[in-house]
Amino acid sequence: MLDAGHGPETPGKQTMDGRMKEFEFNQAVTRLIKKELEGCGVVVILSHQGESDIPLSERTALANKLGVQVFVSIHANAYGTTWNEVSGIETFTYTKALDQSKILAKLIQESLCSLLNRKDRGIKQADFAVVRDTKMPSVLVECGFMTNKEEAALLQTEQYRLLCAKAITFAILCWKNKS
Repeated sequence: MLDAGHGPETPGKQTMDGRMKEFEFNQAVTRLIKKELEGCGVVVILSHQGESDIPLSERTALANKLGVQVFVSIHANAYGTTWNEVSGIETFTYTKALDQSKILAKLIQESLCSLLNRKDRGIKQADFAVVRDTKMPSVLVECGFMTNKEEAALLQTEQYRLLCAKAITFAILCWKNKS
């Protein structure tokens, strides 16, 4: 299951200049990953279609009900409320993550940082609902900072979005073939 983090109406989740809502990036990358994975014969379910904001509890409940093999939530990061120099890629697992979540997080983090040539901020643990409330291996991926001018510009390009999708797809396929 792929999750385009947040929703189209989530307040405050946008670049500092207001040119891009985070959901726009998340949804574009999620759809590109779906297309790439389906091209490799993988069945992909989206946690929501993006017409409205869907509560996290509904997304995780759907994943659990369907018994999906893996849950990947796509995001763009932010730090503070003004432009700043914080940049890079982060991948999160739950604080009490399954071993397979840790393996997937490592594969995604390495793949993204290698292909995008962005700062590696590491694999981190957090108590995010989408990684806490899912019963299967799950990760939350932050593909760059909307509060960094350089990365905000990249997040808005089709090329960067496609590279994010290819890197995440590669990592998921590597994980799937190992598990």
